[in-house]
Amino acid sequence: MDLEKLLKNLSSEFTSVLSISNLSEDYIPIDLSINNSSLANQLDKDSTAQDWENYIVSFLQMNEKKVAYGGYLEHRFLYERSEYFTQDNSEDRRNRHLGIDLWCPAYTGILAPFDGVVHSFANNTNYGDYGPTIILEHKLDNSVFYTLYGHLSLESIQAIEMSQLIKKGEEFAQLGTSRVNGDYAPHLHFQVIKNLEGRLGDYPGVCSEIDLAFYKENCPDPNLILNIV
Repeated sequence: MDLEKLLKNLSSEFTSVLSISNLSEDYIPIDLSINNSSLANQLDKDSTAQDWENYIVSFLQMNEKKVAYGGYLEHRFLYERSEYFTQDNSEDRRNRHLGIDLWCPAYTGILAPFDGVVHSFANNTNYGDYGPTIILEHKLDNSVFYTLYGHLSLESIQAIEMSQLIKKGEEFAQLGTSRVNGDYAPHLHFQVIKNLEGRLGDYPGVCSEIDLAFYKENCPDPNLILNIV
């Protein structure tokens, strides 16, 4: 059975990876794509992490929700502010998002969606990168896959060990602030990965249009696990 079918068959119920709420009603989709003209009128590539946080907090307050979510395969201008994502060739610029972002306050607890072990962790400190990152390895029905958690607190990677057992529903990390999370408004980057290609504590969370077909196949939609809608 391929991974997409396995994840679909596991459950159709909402699965929270955040301690802030276990109700899907507390979540609201947010559009951070280049097609959102309202966003473009308020933020640009020179906007600070605080500007983005103000925008998202205002959005949540206006809608009376706790978590804003979305972004799988979304084409974003957000990454233009960092040379880490840009290349001389405009067609090779990384601007397609490969996970789901869950925007909520710093220090929110992160929960494991399945039993797993700590595969690896690292502090990815490039400007615009993940900051502290944890990757869990899961084995279900003879299938092995990985979930990646980016933009964590420094304490999150100081309190775990390689191969540590993490139980389903266990809080194993917390979200970081913009000071340590790559300079973003606080959020969790949650990504599913079939093949890590030998990487440790890191895997591309943003790709170019040229590479989109490969990464779309290797990184299925995380909402197959979350079932937010």
